[in-house]
Amino acid sequence: MTDEPRISFEFFPPRDDGGRDKLVDTVAAKLETLNPEFFSVTYGAGGSTRDGTRQTVQALMQAGHEAVPHLSMGNDDPTDVQPLLDVYAESGVKQIVTLRGDQPSGFGANKFSNNAEALVKLIRQHSGDRFHLIVAAYPEVHPDAMSATSDFDFFRSKVEAGADSAITQFFYNAEAYYNFMNRCEQAGISIPVYPGIMPITNAESLFRFAGKVGADVPRWLRYEIEEIHDENDLRDFGVEVVSRLCETLMGMGAPGLHFYTLNRWGASTRICSNLGLAA
Repeated sequence: MTDEPRISFEFFPPRDDGGRDKLVDTVAAKLETLNPEFFSVTYGAGGSTRDGTRQTVQALMQAGHEAVPHLSMGNDDPTDVQPLLDVYAESGVKQIVTLRGDQPSGFGANKFSNNAEALVKLIRQHSGDRFHLIVAAYPEVHPDAMSATSDFDFFRSKVEAGADSAITQFFYNAEAYYNFMNRCEQAGISIPVYPGIMPITNAESLFRFAGKVGADVPRWLRYEIEEIHDENDLRDFGVEVVSRLCETLMGMGAPGLHFYTLNRWGASTRICSNLGLAA
């Protein structure tokens, strides 16, 4: 047992073997010195990176790292998902990040049909308790939600279906996490909820990604970022801001941190060092 906060890092599957080798041999090797619980690997819209996700997970595990695949159903039939679960079980995977996932274009009104709750139930029916199931949480409310209440009800349904823990969408307002955890306490939800942390390294990509996923970049932060034109200065500023955010979250009792690395190691390593989490 340890009181150290649990940290984990998220990757997306590289497009080719060379990119995958670099991710495993360089990025993961650098981040492994921070003793993460796992590296997770994302799953593209509509299963577009199914093979890439599996190959990256297996490559990480073969290199001695703990790897956790993301999985979503999208428009898949359960018979498409079950064989992949068996492959992951045979590969020694212990945890799965279970998501509705990004939907491919043209998915239309059916985008809620195979949601994360349905996938949690499917995995439990097919694999029992073989996997620790991680689901998503949205302290600032999912962009597709009709209301904050309905969004929280979706989260509660995933927990009731058998989720073991959760990782949040990234945010820069610690109060959002505090309020979400209060709602969990009031609802009797006690699974660990790990804040998702997005280091600030590139203004354009940050604003684009935040708009896509419905994450708020506070006005003061947006203005500060827009006034910094040197890349090194922006990275230094981002490390300072995100380190303070993480300190606040851990002070609130967050059980750990999950970093969205964008397949890079520098900023996450510096933030962990600031937090005293570096080996």
